[in-house]
Amino acid sequence: MTRPMNKTIDAEVLSGYNAGVEKDRLRHDLGLIEFARTCEVLLENLPPAPAVIYDIGGGYGEYSWWLAEKGYSVYLYDISEKNIEMAAGLADEYPNCSLADMQVSDAREIDRPDSSADAILLFGPLYHIVEYAERQEALKECFRLLKPNGILFCAAITRYATTLWATTTYGAGNDLLGDKDFIEMVTRELEDGQHIKKPNTAYQGIGRSFFYLPSELKSELESAAFRDVDVRGIIGPAWLVPDLDEQWKDPIRRENILNIVRLLEKEDAVMGASTHILSISYK
Repeated sequence: MTRPMNKTIDAEVLSGYNAGVEKDRLRHDLGLIEFARTCEVLLENLPPAPAVIYDIGGGYGEYSWWLAEKGYSVYLYDISEKNIEMAAGLADEYPNCSLADMQVSDAREIDRPDSSADAILLFGPLYHIVEYAERQEALKECFRLLKPNGILFCAAITRYATTLWATTTYGAGNDLLGDKDFIEMVTRELEDGQHIKKPNTAYQGIGRSFFYLPSELKSELESAAFRDVDVRGIIGPAWLVPDLDEQWKDPIRRENILNIVRLLEKEDAVMGASTHILSISYK
């Protein structure tokens, strides 16, 4: 029996994605760093094309199309109808390739055979599946889908992300450090990772989510039977660079920024400052 979708996906989160909030997220601000360094890590670790890749929770398809252009057989799955619609629209930017499939799907139940993927990208679901047991379902579904020795890449948001953002923009874009409801929200998420917006807060950011300590991500993957877990701070402190979008246009400055990310991505002492973390693990 197929379970109802969105079991613990907050309605506000899903409505936001269906309103198109994900559009071009990886093409500006810290998304520039996230995409660039993640692509490097993928190329360093993926088997050669035309290996089969499932991009589960792949949003509007930025990684899917990039990988398809490199010759991979890519299947895109996302819980948002709008994200899949936007992914289909990206085809115009990639006239020389196509995706093997794209479907609206729940990460905990993908309609593909056992041991059918060489690699899986799980770059969104762990943000918004807020119950531990259901995150385990999503990870175990990835385990089922992967071939022996298949590789899983997971993205997660660090527990300090909202607090760091609010602090670095305080007085120059927000006044949230003086917002009682906001402080109650971040106090809770710093304690247990549960990011729950208060009804009266001025905070307009990400909806109901789970934020990780790097060690928690490693532990959850190991609990789902994945091995050789490697967790990295995929953005590092580089998101603090002033006028990042402008700096990124200069190839030399862009490389300097990425070099800092590479140097620090495995340093436990600064990994929490990365806002996003990326894990690499194997079946």
